[in-house]
Amino acid sequence: MNTIKFLFLITLITTFNSCSNDDGTDQMEVESRSVSNLHAPQEGGQGQPVSGPFTKFDLETGVETTSQTEWDIAFRGTTIIVNGGASFGATDEPARNGEAAVYIASGTLASVNQVDTTAFEQDSAAGYAISSGSNNGWYTYAGPPTHLISPIAGKILVFRTRSGNFAKMEILSYYENAPENPDAFVDADGYYTFNFVYQPNNGEVNF
Repeated sequence: MNTIKFLFLITLITTFNSCSNDDGTDQMEVESRSVSNLHAPQEGGQGQPVSGPFTKFDLETGVETTSQTEWDIAFRGTTIIVNGGASFGATDEPARNGEAAVYIASGTLASVNQVDTTAFEQDSAAGYAISSGSNNGWYTYAGPPTHLISPIAGKILVFRTRSGNFAKMEILSYYENAPENPDAFVDADGYYTFNFVYQPNNGEVNF
C-alpha cells in the first residue's frame, strides 16, 4: 500500500512540473548582438539642407529593414530617431506608427541591467528624443583640425521597441570598419558599429 501511495505521489509531482513547464511562463534567453558598418548616409549638411532616406533597423530581428511599419529605430548621419511619438518635420523623415521610445543611461552595456520605464522619451515636433549636436546625445564633434565624430564613452541608449520590448545599445564607431584611430579625412563616415542587447520577453525590465 505504501508503495502505491509513493508512486501516486511521484505521478502527481511529475504532472505538476509538466504543467508548470508548458504554461507559457518559460523565459526566452536575452540576446546579445553586434552590428558592423550599418550605413546611414545623409545628403547636404555643413550649412546645406539635410536630406536622404533614413536607415531603419528592427531590434527584434537585429537587421536593417525597408518596411514602413516594422522598424524600431532609424539612422541618418549622426541623427537617430525612434518609431514612436511624432515627426520633427525633417526632409525624408519616416512616419511614426509604433510606440518606440528611448533614454540615455550612464554606465556600461553590462552595468545598465534594468530599464527605468519612467525615463523614456519619444520624438516630437519640438525635437528628437536623442538630441542632435555635439555632447547633446550620443557623440562629440571635435571640430577643426580633426573634425572627428566620436561616441561618448559611458552613454548607453535604452530603447522600448514598437511592440513594448526593451533593448540597450552601445555605439562603438561612426566610421567604416571601426578603425581604432579614425581619420575623418580618410575613413568614410556614416557607418555605425554597435553592440546591443535585446530582451525578447515582453514586459521584462531586466536584461
